[in-house]
Amino acid sequence: MILVTVGTQNFSFGRLLKMIDELIIEEVIIDPVVGQIGYSLYEPTHYSSFNFNPESEMKELIGKADILITHAGVGTITSALQLQKRVIVVPRLKEYGEHVDNHQLEIAEAYHQKGYIAIAHTKEELSYLLKNIDNINFKQYVPEKSTILSSIEDFISKI
Repeated sequence: MILVTVGTQNFSFGRLLKMIDELIIEEVIIDPVVGQIGYSLYEPTHYSSFNFNPESEMKELIGKADILITHAGVGTITSALQLQKRVIVVPRLKEYGEHVDNHQLEIAEAYHQKGYIAIAHTKEELSYLLKNIDNINFKQYVPEKSTILSSIEDFISKI
């Protein structure tokens, strides 16, 4: 199963949801798809969808998914990586009214540089990644200590 998520921000992300519908029509995607569409105005026609679920249900869906296609939400990406899921990120972009700025590009790039995720900016890139998902070498996620935790540990070690 492929899980598509767009997060909880009050912005539509129809661009991604439409890409998924088109890739199903083109038979690039043949697996069942479930989509969390949030505040998006686009209604998927070729896969089941819902607006929002409680966090516990989202984690359960992520656990069942073989692939997660998502916006660049840190919480969603991290949850999927902790469950060792293959993650493709399609960052929301300001130019399409999908967010207030392009910070999702920076988030996606940070995870991508570590080898944890793949990034798609276009339907063609997403299609390529899905067709080649089994050949992508996703690295095992290693959580980093938070800056606050590191500062506390440093302070304690000096006492």
